[in-house]
Amino acid sequence: MKASEIQENILHSLKLNENDILSQWNNPIGSDTRHFFVDNLLPDDFVNEVFDAFPSDGIGFVQQHSFREKKRTLAQFSKLESTIQQIFEQITIVFQTPEVISAIGDVLSIQDLEGDPSLYAGGASMMFEGDFLNPHIDNSHDANREKYRRLNLLFYVSPDWKFENGGNFELWDNKVAFPKTIISKFNRLVVMETNKQSFHSVSPVLTNKPRCCISNYYFQQESPYGEEYFHVTSFTGRPNELVKRVFCKIDNLARNIISNTLKIGRGKNQMNKYTKK
Repeated sequence: MKASEIQENILHSLKLNENDILSQWNNPIGSDTRHFFVDNLLPDDFVNEVFDAFPSDGIGFVQQHSFREKKRTLAQFSKLESTIQQIFEQITIVFQTPEVISAIGDVLSIQDLEGDPSLYAGGASMMFEGDFLNPHIDNSHDANREKYRRLNLLFYVSPDWKFENGGNFELWDNKVAFPKTIISKFNRLVVMETNKQSFHSVSPVLTNKPRCCISNYYFQQESPYGEEYFHVTSFTGRPNELVKRVFCKIDNLARNIISNTLKIGRGKNQMNKYTKK
């Protein structure tokens, strides 16, 4: 499928679901974070092609493994075989086009959104049985700390994904006490706002099938709070992980201090090298 056709399908799906998108966004249920999801975003045949481009064993992806998370990610698609590289670049580049960015921004009444072709903290991700992502808020800025992160776009491509597979997207209340679960359903786009309290996570994967996702972020020059702020990606434990919650507070504080002092950021060496400054 050509990039122009992918874009046309996304724009059509957004227009077709505009009223539902607004309803979900303006009246979030089960979470304090504004969000929406759209199913059947693109033709199934193409989404299956995207899924098939993921290596079944995750080879070539970067392993992230700590008490905070366990998953595999990749933003430097140039490391992949050319035909596979083309598929990944097609699906990410289309989400970064001005037309798609404007369409989403117009529906949500968020003006002056900008994409990030460097795919800082974005790109493709894979999670296998036992993998997880603890509750966290995203890094507040882009890699160069020039723009504020405003929207997180997650496009799920694993066929026949069900609730009982685990690996589902979770949005939390501000106290991180209760999650709202959104199934990581095939051909589903989830869009959420990112701010100081937009805690989200991925439940542990419970199946031997890979859970695959394409991630993109949108940014804005101005702070959504009307004042400057900065924080690194900040984690906490689940409600039953009290010791981890204490440890995460110390870890978040230490990483914030180090990042502010040394002006360094996690994962900058994994950005799309063709657009890295």
